Amino acid sequence: MFWQEDSSQEHFEIPQNVVDLAFQIDCRALPVDHAHALSMAIAAALPWFGESSTDGLHLIHVAGSGNGWERPHEGSALLLPSRRTKLVLRLAHDRVENARALSGKLPDINGHPLRVGESKVVHLSPAATMYARYVAVTQNQNEEQFIADMVQQMRAMGLRFKKVLAGKQVNFSLPQETLSVRSLMVADLSPEDAITLQEQGLGAARTLGCGLFIEHKSIKKVESK
Repeated sequence: MFWQEDSSQEHFEIPQNVVDLAFQIDCRALPVDHAHALSMAIAAALPWFGESSTDGLHLIHVAGSGNGWERPHEGSALLLPSRRTKLVLRLAHDRVENARALSGKLPDINGHPLRVGESKVVHLSPAATMYARYVAVTQNQNEEQFIADMVQQMRAMGLRFKKVLAGKQVNFSLPQETLSVRSLMVADLSPEDAITLQEQGLGAARTLGCGLFIEHKSIKKVESK
């Protein structure tokens, strides 16, 4: 863990160089470990996806039901998306119109059809606390080494932050290998640095859902799945 004290933030105008494009979806069920299948389906529909370092895929998440349901950890287990569940791509703003071609597609995700609907641009957040559900872990890194690596990368980007907390390691199944990931929370960022972190991300495998940060509303137990 890396931890310092709180600091104040300043208001500023959010740039729109990089945005999220959120698609409505109709999907009855989806495997928990859907990173590779979904990424390949998107690349088939949008052949340019992944050419830019800003291209990223937010893996599909389903909110807790409030009655004790928790996201399963087994990769073969199924998620049950609701009507509010979205498929979200992170893109350079000038790629948005090209990406809208994904609407109307019906890719098969490991035997589960996923119909893609209309889309809406969502701007990045200037919140002081950012959270990535998945960040790629370098081979044989333990938690302490992982955090030290992330701190070094963010300092190289010129970011100012005071709290970094990692979650437990889990694995994604890929055709030729296993991709290890951890969640990561970064707190006490200035608005400018929060935007930079979202625009640039951390680590590899952005099109597999890794290294992409979103607003985290409070500092609670960090979970990877």
